[in-house]
Amino acid sequence: MHSIITLLESILTNIVEVCTIILELFGVAILVSTAVKCFWYWIKHDSKIRLELAQGIALSLEFKMGSEVLRTVIVREWGELGILGVIILLRGILTFLIHWEIKHEEKALALDAKKKS
Repeated sequence: MHSIITLLESILTNIVEVCTIILELFGVAILVSTAVKCFWYWIKHDSKIRLELAQGIALSLEFKMGSEVLRTVIVREWGELGILGVIILLRGILTFLIHWEIKHEEKALALDAKKKS
């Protein structure tokens, strides 16, 4: 019975590690594609660059935060759990601040659109 539990634990650990890496990869891919797109907007002097960049960073952070939450499944020690908790808290705060910035940028773009029309 103990060998079955050890085998299942090993399988779960491997699945969680692979899923964590995939979520991290999604976060990095979103951030890089957003940066390239916003660089193009910067070249064209597009006014929506800040909004697009903030939305891309927020989405990327959410994927990375999801990977950290998933990583808590395989944590073995309290010290590791504390570090993961702090990382999740910091990413949550960053996400909140970015969403706040997105709201204000959307309002500013709406005001500019009203002034132009």
